[in-house]
Amino acid sequence: MEDVLNYSSIEELPTLSAKAAFLVDSSSVFREQNDISPIHIKDNMSYMPWGSDNQMPFDILNLIERDETLSTCQMFNAEVCYGAGLVYNTENCKPEITDEVNDFALMNSIPSYFLGVAQDLKHFAFCVSVIILTADRSKIARLIRKEACYCRFAPANRDGKIDTVYYANWRNNPSADEIEAIDLLDVNAPIYDLMVRLGKAPGADGQTKVRSSAKKFAIITKVPTPDNTYYPIPYYAALFRGKWYNIKRLIALAKESKLKNSAPIKYHIEISADYFDRLCRSEGITDRRQKQERIVAEKQRIIDFLTTAENSGKVWFSQTYTNPAGVTQHDVVINKVDGAKEGGDWESDIQEAINIICFTMRVHSNLVGSVPGKSQTNNSGSDKRELYTIAQALQKPYHDLLFTAHRLIIKFNGWEGAYPDCPFVMLSTLDEGKDAKLVTTA
Repeated sequence: MEDVLNYSSIEELPTLSAKAAFLVDSSSVFREQNDISPIHIKDNMSYMPWGSDNQMPFDILNLIERDETLSTCQMFNAEVCYGAGLVYNTENCKPEITDEVNDFALMNSIPSYFLGVAQDLKHFAFCVSVIILTADRSKIARLIRKEACYCRFAPANRDGKIDTVYYANWRNNPSADEIEAIDLLDVNAPIYDLMVRLGKAPGADGQTKVRSSAKKFAIITKVPTPDNTYYPIPYYAALFRGKWYNIKRLIALAKESKLKNSAPIKYHIEISADYFDRLCRSEGITDRRQKQERIVAEKQRIIDFLTTAENSGKVWFSQTYTNPAGVTQHDVVINKVDGAKEGGDWESDIQEAINIICFTMRVHSNLVGSVPGKSQTNNSGSDKRELYTIAQALQKPYHDLLFTAHRLIIKFNGWEGAYPDCPFVMLSTLDEGKDAKLVTTA
């Protein structure tokens, strides 16, 4: 990715036969969660930014994609949530209803949709589904997933309800014409809200009348979190706020440096995610090439401070900030790396870091094969089978949340006797004569 500014890197330390590792502080991706104001687009159109710079989901994805264990755990969790796939059970339905349900499944890519919303739910603790009505608004004809990272919510009204979701490529600061506005159904009662808007149920005023001419509506599925904000903070945020994510990356950088030229990493320089941005902004630098040159110059200034003789005995001043939670956040932190451990001596450390990442992601390391080393103890087949069964059984609350949109579709379309189901794959023992079987929790 040549267009990405090089914030993280390994640089030579002259006269020391060593290197310095520059890493962006991963905990700063969740910075400034308080006092975020709506961003105005045009008349009667504004949205709540996701993070202080509206780039938080992309920063989270970037952190996930930088770590092999974390990205694998995320995909594993999504696949386990997918189970054997979403189905509309029609065992108790009349033949004509069964045919109608099958036609609906044929006209919509249910497997792609369901795996997509499962990934959104595991990555960001919420997902957005969009239903599209027929021309006469008598049936729901389409079901579409809107990627959570490209969705933003309008500010809540006086009743505390969010009535609009905006969909756009927020990486590129889209214009008003590039933003799709979709009516958002009440999070707590989407079925009732849809009926009220279409004039099929009385509203809060006791009147039954058509209140909306829209044919497209969004349904949000959100994991209830203790801190209920516009955009929920996923549970694995603790991984980035702690130190083990950065430790694992640092060990990988150290091993790479050792393998390339046997030059150990002497210093770990941890830099706030927006340090370089503020530095360039304060100096009026906006050109991308000039920004990269300024970043290189600033890194060189830090290296010169660490290595040149004239700086011996001097101190480095760095700005700090204490957030509302009382945690001190530094612009620049310089850590000296203990050179006693090199090469294979880091194997136990990398194993510990991987185990902590897997623990945080609620994935047993043996299920994703992430524990290194040939001499590691391994679970038996029975233990692995039970671990996989437990992992799938724990998806029950997430399936209940995801079924909200499908219960709405079944109710609105009048498919009496049908219900959404997501069987999971039960691995069988050898004496059963087959590899796996499907089990439903409905």
